[in-house]
Amino acid sequence: MIDPVPSLRHTIADDLRSQITTGHLKAGVRLPSEPRLAAQYKVSTPTLRTALSLLQAEGLIEKIHGKGNFVRQPLRRLTYVGGHLTPDEDLHVTIRTTNLRARGNLISLLKVPSRTPLTEFLCLSHQGESPHSLARIYVPRDLASAELPWQRSTAEQSRNQVSARLPTPEEAFALRISSTLAVLSITRVSTDTTGRVVEAALLILPSDRADALFITHHATDEKGQEG
Repeated sequence: MIDPVPSLRHTIADDLRSQITTGHLKAGVRLPSEPRLAAQYKVSTPTLRTALSLLQAEGLIEKIHGKGNFVRQPLRRLTYVGGHLTPDEDLHVTIRTTNLRARGNLISLLKVPSRTPLTEFLCLSHQGESPHSLARIYVPRDLASAELPWQRSTAEQSRNQVSARLPTPEEAFALRISSTLAVLSITRVSTDTTGRVVEAALLILPSDRADALFITHHATDEKGQEG
């Protein structure tokens, strides 16, 4: 079987990928302008952009609006285990707090009446200047306090729903990722000992830096072990 001839965009992407992985193009370096690169490879600007989009989807470069395309710093991988992201000292988190009222899917997630007062914590983690993950955490206003939701111990049980999808335009912009890079979307609902929902978290983890670890505990039949 004869291998198909690689397309121009793949040939360009292969060349730039090789320059990045061998260190010829170092992390943080700004690539030449798109018209200049297109002229260098003797292709149209749209063809050049499709080649760059392949590298953006792999997490090798990032496009910063108004500045250009840059070789990405090697990113730490995020591990989601036991209902939470494992802590990483190299990441810092910016948090924006907003008061709002329950509407849409928040009503069913938190099991509250429409327009119930809520507090939203918008959390964006960074490694250096690069955004790393995005989370929106919703808590009933009467449970909100000076402590952040993940610092409290009121939650007794968490239910996690995990799916893979393409990011929304807002998510792609906030995380500075390509709209073609899949994200791991996690919806976590936490309840207390009475069954009341105390927190609903919507986490977005880019697939080029995320792992999810699930651990299953098997209950033993104590009666079967006795006698």
